[in-house]
Amino acid sequence: MKKGDFLWAAILLAFTAFVITPATHVVFVDFTGAHPYIGGFIKFGLLATMGEMLVVRISTREWKKAPGFLWRVAIWGFLGMVITLIFTIFSGGVMGALDKGLLLGKGNKFAFAFFTSFLMNCTFAPTMMAFHRFTDTYLDLKYGEKIAKPTIAQVVNKIDWKGFVSFVILITIPFFWIPAHTITFLLPPEYRVLVAAYLSMALGLLLTIAKRKK
Repeated sequence: MKKGDFLWAAILLAFTAFVITPATHVVFVDFTGAHPYIGGFIKFGLLATMGEMLVVRISTREWKKAPGFLWRVAIWGFLGMVITLIFTIFSGGVMGALDKGLLLGKGNKFAFAFFTSFLMNCTFAPTMMAFHRFTDTYLDLKYGEKIAKPTIAQVVNKIDWKGFVSFVILITIPFFWIPAHTITFLLPPEYRVLVAAYLSMALGLLLTIAKRKK
């Protein structure tokens, strides 16, 4: 165990304690309700970045900041804001479709959660994942390989699109994200983006462990 391990765990525990402790829980709910975009930025900017750092720690056995670290934090935060909006759009749209009989299961909470997760992950998720893969690769080229101004062609050619489609899209979406987000949409709205951020961290950890065992 290294000093960084304890620091990482302390930050995660402190944030989690802030969310679940009754006295501060009210502050969390009120703040995220009044400022949903800022809340989404903080949740993903913090938790997803911590997840990425943990993946690097497990892979290299060292705590290292990825190239373009602050940009990566900002991108995660931006995605948190987008996801905040998308969750509202898809949950509201599915509820409307259920009410009109366009989907089966009107009044059924599980049907609402499943269809919201299924439709969101089959439409929005691939686009978001591709965008994030693009930005990560751009930062790798610019700050890792020291290419001053990476071109779109350089970034696109660097990405393993075959692996992206065959694994990220065809494996993680049906076998992880759809079930996980179904559970997420069974929760009250104020917790959904937060749980999604924790799930991003959990998936990165699971994939890293599986890769090492392989």
